[in-house]
Amino acid sequence: MAKNKLMKFDEMKSMERVFEPSMAEFIDVDYPLQGNWNKDVFKNNNPIVLELGCGKGEYSVGLGRKYPNKNFVGIDIKGARVWKGAKEANAENLTNVAFLRNVVDFVEHFFAEDEVDEIWLTFSDPQPKKPNKRLSSREFVKRYKKVLKPNGIIHLKTDNTLLYHSTLEEIEEYSYETLVNSNNIYEKDWDSFNKETQDILSIRTHYETLFTKKGFKIKYVAFRVDD
Repeated sequence: MAKNKLMKFDEMKSMERVFEPSMAEFIDVDYPLQGNWNKDVFKNNNPIVLELGCGKGEYSVGLGRKYPNKNFVGIDIKGARVWKGAKEANAENLTNVAFLRNVVDFVEHFFAEDEVDEIWLTFSDPQPKKPNKRLSSREFVKRYKKVLKPNGIIHLKTDNTLLYHSTLEEIEEYSYETLVNSNNIYEKDWDSFNKETQDILSIRTHYETLFTKKGFKIKYVAFRVDD
C-alpha cells in the first residue's frame, strides 16, 4: 500500500496542473500563483471555482466537463485522493481543472482578493466536536471572503444533518443571503430547481451514492456572504 501511494505521489509531480507547495512557498511570502491562476495555469480569463476538501475531485472534474468556460481548482491534503481526480482530468484533457494539495485553512494564501467566483463544500467533515473546524463556519467564511469576488457564491452539499443545520444557523446569525435551500434535493425539491441548479447537483460523488442508497437525504444550500 505504501509503495502504491509513493508511485501515485511521484506521478502527480509530473502532472501539469497539480500543485503541491511546501509551507516555505506561501507562508510569509507571496505564493507565485496567487492572483495568477488564470494567466499562468488556465491561460484564460474565465471564472474560477474552488472545491474545498475535494477528496477525489469528483465535483471538480464533473463541473469541468459540464462547464468548459469556467476553471475549477480542487483542494485537499490527501495526496492519494487528489491523484485520482488529477489522473481523470488528465486522461480527459480537462485543461480547465487543476488540483492543489494542501489544507483548506490556507486558502487565502493561494488566491488573491476577488480572484474566486464560487466555492463548493462537498460532503465535508461535519466536525461534531469542533464547530469552528466546519468548513461552513464563521472562521472559514472569513477566509473565503478574502478571495471571493463581490456576490461570490458558496455551495454546501451534504448528507449530514448537523452540518446542514449549523450552516443554516450561521447564515441566519450573520445575515448571509440564501439563494437555494433544500433538505432533500432528490426526493422533494428537484422539480422546483432551475435547469442550471439541476445540472450542478446532478453530479454524484462516490460517497453521495453510498449515502443515498443507505437512505440518507442529500441537503444543499447556496449562499452569498457579502456584508
